[in-house]
Amino acid sequence: MNDRRAALRAMLGPVGVWSFALQTHPAAIEQAAAATYEDLGYRAAWFPESIGSKEAFSHAAVLLAGSPRIVVATGIASIYARDAAAMASGARTLAEAYPDRFVLGIGVSHAPSVAKRGGTYGKPLETMTFYLDAMDAADWTGPSSAERPPLLLAALGPRMLDLAAERADGAHPYFVPVEHTRIARERLGPDPVLAVEVTAVLETDRPASREIARAFARRYLDSVNYANNLRRLGYTDADIETASDRLIDDIVVQGDADAIAGRVREHLQAGADHVCLQLRAADPTDLAIEAFTEVRDALGETMRVRGSNEAEPAGSASRWS
Repeated sequence: MNDRRAALRAMLGPVGVWSFALQTHPAAIEQAAAATYEDLGYRAAWFPESIGSKEAFSHAAVLLAGSPRIVVATGIASIYARDAAAMASGARTLAEAYPDRFVLGIGVSHAPSVAKRGGTYGKPLETMTFYLDAMDAADWTGPSSAERPPLLLAALGPRMLDLAAERADGAHPYFVPVEHTRIARERLGPDPVLAVEVTAVLETDRPASREIARAFARRYLDSVNYANNLRRLGYTDADIETASDRLIDDIVVQGDADAIAGRVREHLQAGADHVCLQLRAADPTDLAIEAFTEVRDALGETMRVRGSNEAEPAGSASRWS
């Protein structure tokens, strides 16, 4: 087994937090939240980068500075937001300052977001391949001890999953049902790390939970990349256009803490090495501390048990060389 990937599994653990809400708060508040997630037993904190959000590397630095142990991961840093040399050097800078605590997730974003940045959206696979080549070739004049951190690709379709297996340490799928996790693991093979985002609503009133889940899902169902992925999985145009109950319930688990814990375990059993859990509430700025506490309690031993690709943590940043 690849030592880098084994170390990444150990670094992330089985369950982490994925949060839009972090970036809506001042630094001190989100730092306190990240420290609380760490105290609850969540090994990693993931956050997105989008138009108008906090910039990925400075945001990661804020979170890393505010918590002594939690791993911070970008989910994802857009390749259109910075050139490949800046991506590579930014990642090395954080990896040197916070050994074994930063994971770089990168992705091709979406055409409307790229257009808002003033860019032109290219063919995803070709663009990402060229970008990875440029990252590998980038000069580095910082400390020689600054090794590159683990790299994950935002990957949904088969060819991007293949690229993640060949050129990165694994893949970070987002907005996917359990069936996609099974397919992704088969496509990746046993060695690459599969870190899957899972969205949940801690609410037992089904009409209320579906309203929250459907409002969340709409933005993704309007995205060509996510819609095409769902079509590959067998969802119909009607499912996508209407945000059908079947589709919503498959992607966004709703119910009590036990139901959410059960869905997390389903993804782990389907082949995920790490599930980063996004808990959605009616208020998008809700840091969901109480909800993450309830789910932690329901997960029990799942929080502490690694998957079948078990590895002991190593002690130095050099394992990422």
